[in-house]
Amino acid sequence: MAHSLVLGGIRSGKSALAEQLASASGSPVLYVATGSAGDGEMAERIRRHQARRPSAWGLVEEPVSLASVLVEQAPAAPCLLVDCMSLWVANLLHAGDAVFAREREAWLAGLPDYPGEVVIVSNEVGLGTIGMDPLTRRFCDELGWLNQALAQQCDQVVMSVAGLPCWLKGGAASGN
Repeated sequence: MAHSLVLGGIRSGKSALAEQLASASGSPVLYVATGSAGDGEMAERIRRHQARRPSAWGLVEEPVSLASVLVEQAPAAPCLLVDCMSLWVANLLHAGDAVFAREREAWLAGLPDYPGEVVIVSNEVGLGTIGMDPLTRRFCDELGWLNQALAQQCDQVVMSVAGLPCWLKGGAASGN
């Protein structure tokens, strides 16, 4: 089964593109949300995402233990739409170095064995400026390294730019 990584900047259309890929899988879709509503603006973002999704899609909210979702869902193997790595990395950084290392390793180790399709959303932070503080720099470094590891594991990698898909690996338009 294909595993796909959808990259893009903020408001690039990456989540909508990921939703299209998940819908096209032909399998039941389980949306795996890594974010939580810590304030009103984030709650509104979550509400907009929820309103856009088909009502038949399932939902799992998991801010830290993504590898456990792979294990729990493997028997039924729905298409997992994981949105997003950026929020997940932020959650892991706040959880501490031991949790970060354990969960990142478990996620990357478990992903190749998941028997269904997986569509993963992540921000591409490598095109921006260098962060002004150590936590921002670490976040960008960790997310960049995670994106590279995921891109190696995934069959398809696509970047959304202004709502347009730019295939980097796999996909009909890439020739890969």
